[in-house]
Amino acid sequence: MKRSEFVVIAAVLSVLVCLPVSAAGAYEEAAVSDGGSIKGTVVYNSAVPMRKIIPTKDQEVCGGVRDEPQVFVGPGNKVMDAIAYLKGVPKGKKWERPKKPPRLVNKNCTFVPRVQVIPAGMNVAIVNSDPVLHNTHGFLIKRTVFNVAMPKTGMRVERSLQRPGVVRVECDSHGWMLAWIYVADNPYYMMTGKDGTFTIGDVPPGNHTLVVWQEHAGTKEIPVTVKPRETVTVPTIELK
Repeated sequence: MKRSEFVVIAAVLSVLVCLPVSAAGAYEEAAVSDGGSIKGTVVYNSAVPMRKIIPTKDQEVCGGVRDEPQVFVGPGNKVMDAIAYLKGVPKGKKWERPKKPPRLVNKNCTFVPRVQVIPAGMNVAIVNSDPVLHNTHGFLIKRTVFNVAMPKTGMRVERSLQRPGVVRVECDSHGWMLAWIYVADNPYYMMTGKDGTFTIGDVPPGNHTLVVWQEHAGTKEIPVTVKPRETVTVPTIELK
């Protein structure tokens, strides 16, 4: 191999290695004319675990000592705000992304919303609506993905979320504050409502892995086979 050829190949490889994860494994949109659907219900039949919130500063904004459920359940022990998604779908339906950046608001020393889904590659708008300093800090596993000091009421900062996965959000100034952002690498996801149900549509026929995630219970994986134009109702998914 000539030296000039080696230099070109090395340069190309270095560019590929440096590409962000979202670009290297990009989802491909295509027509799904014979897609099916996956439906399910998520429940939590155990006693609901509670987390003790003890504000140590800024009580006039943050409130007093209180208990907060770690699993939000409705009638029939149906789980709200669990995320159901399909793992590693490389190609499928058109991805309808939000027109405006999703928001994560510091309000009364809590994060609103507590749980949300954002497509990989989008910005999240971090907003402080409190008259106190917040330091909003997001982690993907142990890696910092954003760290924003927000000393002023009404302050708004956008940060890009490129890597898929579950981002844990904390406030370095108020240690009890906690939120979760699932950064999705494909459009096959849905959060459960008060009735604990989800429906994922336009799924390409074939074998898939359905993942259900909840902040306290973690993840549960279920293999699902989808046939053309059919709806698969998975057995009730019990989190523990």
